[in-house]
Amino acid sequence: MAEAAQAQGTDLTKGIAEADLAEGAMTVGDVNGSAVLVARSGGEVFAIDATCSHYGGPLGEGLLVDGAVRCPWHHACFSLRSGEALRAPAFAPVATWRVERRDGRIFVREKAQPAARKADANPGAPQRFVIVGGGGAGFAAAEMLRREGYGGELIMLSADADPPCDRPNLSKDYLAGNAPEDWIPLRDAAFYADNRIDLRLGTRVSGLDPSARRVTLASGETIDFSKLLLATGAEPVRLTVPGADLPHVLTLRSLADCRAIIARAQRGRRAVIVGASFIGLEAAAALRKREVEVHVVAPDARPMQRSLGEKMGDFIRALHERNGVAFHLGRTAAAIEERRVRLDNGETLDADFVIVGIGVRPRLELAEKAGLALDRGVLVDEYLRSSAPDIYAAGDIARWPDPYSGERLRIEHWVVAERQGQTAARNMLGANERYALAPFFWSQHYDATIDYVGHAADWERIAMDGDPAAYDVALRFEKGGRALAVATIFRGRQSLEVEAAMEAGRSP
Repeated sequence: MAEAAQAQGTDLTKGIAEADLAEGAMTVGDVNGSAVLVARSGGEVFAIDATCSHYGGPLGEGLLVDGAVRCPWHHACFSLRSGEALRAPAFAPVATWRVERRDGRIFVREKAQPAARKADANPGAPQRFVIVGGGGAGFAAAEMLRREGYGGELIMLSADADPPCDRPNLSKDYLAGNAPEDWIPLRDAAFYADNRIDLRLGTRVSGLDPSARRVTLASGETIDFSKLLLATGAEPVRLTVPGADLPHVLTLRSLADCRAIIARAQRGRRAVIVGASFIGLEAAAALRKREVEVHVVAPDARPMQRSLGEKMGDFIRALHERNGVAFHLGRTAAAIEERRVRLDNGETLDADFVIVGIGVRPRLELAEKAGLALDRGVLVDEYLRSSAPDIYAAGDIARWPDPYSGERLRIEHWVVAERQGQTAARNMLGANERYALAPFFWSQHYDATIDYVGHAADWERIAMDGDPAAYDVALRFEKGGRALAVATIFRGRQSLEVEAAMEAGRSP
């Protein structure tokens, strides 16, 4: 999905003065038509592609931290030395370029050769790693295991009919019709074959025996494992009102769900969305791009007020209303009929189809039957290990000790799931790496993108700098004299600075 940035600025083949690149600074220039970022870190000078391999973000507008550059769009992170994608949501590396320093100047020459693949991390050890779940955490773990040199058998069991996909896009550009479907798979079929990942789609796991190190499939087949990652994710909460099981009542979680919504939108022009969640409102924005009439029904006084506060809630409502969305707040759906939705006050709304976005719940049945320790999620330690030996958990089901807040968190964010999958994979290989990354997500509404770092279930005050209506704002959600979370609009570098501060244990 990333496209090469157009060359800009100084011709780096002709060099720049050493004195013009201070320690911790970076600049973007041109090398034979390619945009290249040059950075000085730890006294060394590095050159890498200037374009993020995730969605094509401008790395030159990002942040240097500990020998790596972080993308201002979605917080992917790349090694300056190797170009490796150190943190999701990027998985593909960026190219590195040879740097020459001579006569007080810095020259960028040709692209360097990609780094060789790591050697087998477990030579001579017959092992089988099993991943239960085909979402972001499961994919990220499988990819990282192979990247880190794991050479044993790797089985990925997914209940989904489709391979792991770019789920955030399902409620954003893909649903809006702005992204082709070939953007949606995280990797093509050749990736799994080339990396010897035994991806089994449409496969449900019915049992997990930690002591025997064995999973049982719904088909009756059993699979033994050396180590296992549990990444079963979450499922949408369903409405329980009359008519909630009608075929035109849909949820948005999988690629199949999104295809079903697109098919309905192509022949129906009126939609009711039940719930003013991030997913619900992103779907509302996407459907408006398709010129579908959209009504949003929610019990709250403001959309997303419980997550972002009153002022941001008012801004989001006004933004959607300017784009033609009608809100019915303080209301709930009482019944759904073939062509309309009846609200609790007796009002009716015409609807060719209905999307339910009232939250998700973690899929914990397998963990519960296996006897794993639970507390509104699978309890894991700072290494993402569960209460059973050699069983890890990541993503929407994992409740982990967050060092910044001092609390146990379970967060349903895509980037959190992917990064936990990566950390769990390295720990399955013996890295003993603490998961201490700041939670991050982004939400897209028309031409406004909200970045959110940290986690604030509640707060004492919201300190606002800037104006949401001007698409230039930062909101600090504070409690006990420190910021638990910061939400920004079009302040990508500040969002990165908040992330880095929290990971260093400082209140931003």
